[in-house]
Amino acid sequence: MPKTTQALLAALIAAGAALPAAAADMKSVAITAIVDHPALDAARKGVEDELKAAGFVAGKNLKLQYQSAQGNTATAAQIARKFVGDKPDAIVAIATPSAQAAAAATRSIPVVFTAVTDPVAAKLVPSWKAGGGNVTGVSDKLPIGAQVDLIQQVKPGAKRVGMVYSPGEVNSVIVARELKEELGKRGMTLVESAAPRTVDVAPAAKNLAGKVDVIYTSTDNNVVSTYESLAAVAAQAKLPLIAADTDSVKRGAIAALGQNYYDIGRQTGRVVVRILKGEQAGAIAPQMGQKLSLVVNPAAAQKQGAPLSAELAKRASETVK
Repeated sequence: MPKTTQALLAALIAAGAALPAAAADMKSVAITAIVDHPALDAARKGVEDELKAAGFVAGKNLKLQYQSAQGNTATAAQIARKFVGDKPDAIVAIATPSAQAAAAATRSIPVVFTAVTDPVAAKLVPSWKAGGGNVTGVSDKLPIGAQVDLIQQVKPGAKRVGMVYSPGEVNSVIVARELKEELGKRGMTLVESAAPRTVDVAPAAKNLAGKVDVIYTSTDNNVVSTYESLAAVAAQAKLPLIAADTDSVKRGAIAALGQNYYDIGRQTGRVVVRILKGEQAGAIAPQMGQKLSLVVNPAAAQKQGAPLSAELAKRASETVK
C-alpha cells in the first residue's frame, strides 16, 4: 500500500476514533414556551445566557433548539412529544401549559420548568422538596398580600378589583382564588372576567368598566400576549391597571411588583447546568424567584386617572419613561 494511502487511512481512522469523544462532549437542550411575549422571551434569554456563561455554547458543544406553541395547548403537547423523540439532555419548559405537556410526555428526560406560579397545584412536582422524579425548576410565585398592598397604594380606597384571566390556565385560577381570599380579609371584592382566548382579552376588560375601581393582571399568558389592547381599554375607561409582570409596565400598566423574568431565566439556567453536569433533576428541589422589583409608569398613571404618589415613585427600582 502506498505511503500516501497509508497516511490517509491512518488519518481517517484517527478522525473516526475521535468522533465518539466529540459526540460525548456535545450536550442537547430543547426549550419550549406556550407563547412568545416579552416576559417569557426574557426568561428564555436568561436560560440561554446562563448556559453560555457556564461554557455551554450553542453550535460548539451544545445543541440548542426552541419552539413556541403560539398559545395552543395541543401544539405544546406536539412539541413536547417531538422533543422527547430527540432525546435531549434536558427540556426547558416555559410557563405552565408547556411544562405540563413536557412532564406528561416523559418520565425519564429531565424537565426544568420556569415561569410557573404553582408547580405543586399544576401537578408538576409533588411538593417544594426534591421529589425524586424527572421534573424541577423555578417558580415565579408572588406573595399575594404585597400585590394587594400595591393595588391600595395605586388606588387608595379601592373596593372592587377586576381581574381578566384565562380560566383554562391553572396559574391564573390559583392567583384569582388567592386574590379573592386576600381581598376579602381587607373588606374588598374580586370581580372576575374570563378571557379564554387572546381575542377575548379586550372585550373582557370592557366588561369590567363601571363595575370595578381597578384592574389587576397576573402573569396570565393570554392577557400578557395582548397587553396593549388591555391598556387601551384601561385608559379609555380611566381604570388603573396594576400588573404582576414587570414587563407589562412598559406596555401600559401603571405599576408592578414582580419578578424580573430575565433573572428567573438565569436562575433556571443554573438548574439546567447542574443537570448537564450530572445531577439528577429529582435531587434538585423546586425554587422560587429570588428577586422582586417595583416598576412604575407615570405616563400610564396619568392616562388611567391615577397619578403616582411621590412615595410610590420614590420606591420604584425602575421608572418607565
